[in-house]
Amino acid sequence: MILESLITTVDADGNVNLAPLGPIVVPSDAGEDRPGFLLRPYEGSRTCSNLLSTGHGVIHVVDDALLVARTAIGKVDAVPLVQPVDGLEVSHVRLKDCHRWFAIRVTEYGGETPRHEMVAECLRSGLVRPFFGFNRAKHAVIEAAVAATRLHLLPAEEVQEEIRRAEIAIDKTGGPDELEALRLIQQHVQKFANS
Repeated sequence: MILESLITTVDADGNVNLAPLGPIVVPSDAGEDRPGFLLRPYEGSRTCSNLLSTGHGVIHVVDDALLVARTAIGKVDAVPLVQPVDGLEVSHVRLKDCHRWFAIRVTEYGGETPRHEMVAECLRSGLVRPFFGFNRAKHAVIEAAVAATRLHLLPAEEVQEEIRRAEIAIDKTGGPDELEALRLIQQHVQKFANS
């Protein structure tokens, strides 16, 4: 199963990066509270560079569609949103507001450029607040945000079509945050298409 999530990583200079990532959840002897993960970040991304450098990160389960969209298009200052994970390396910082988090350490590196494959173990996890519920608009924002991160891989027309499909669910079932997320994604894709 791919877990749509956000990941925090820290570079060698202490700069925090917050980005979307879809790790594959893998069985672990440590139990359900500490699953394993297969991470597949793209070469050249800050997430990939930081994981290659430190091997540490924190995976977050969130339902904040606007935050997901903002991270996908690179418009987020993570510093005010995070705090250290008690008892772990300084390169483990977690979102203050999320449903659940998993502090990880990469144990195996592999894959081929442009996509690395990293096996990670969960060192610690925590619950911050309960999950409120499902909403089609939030899922549609995630799909649109994922499409927006593929502009360097896919034709702009294909990405724009994916966003048009997402727009239907967002218009029908979204609130102000989901509508703002859609606006930001559309603006980002249009800017890319015009460049």
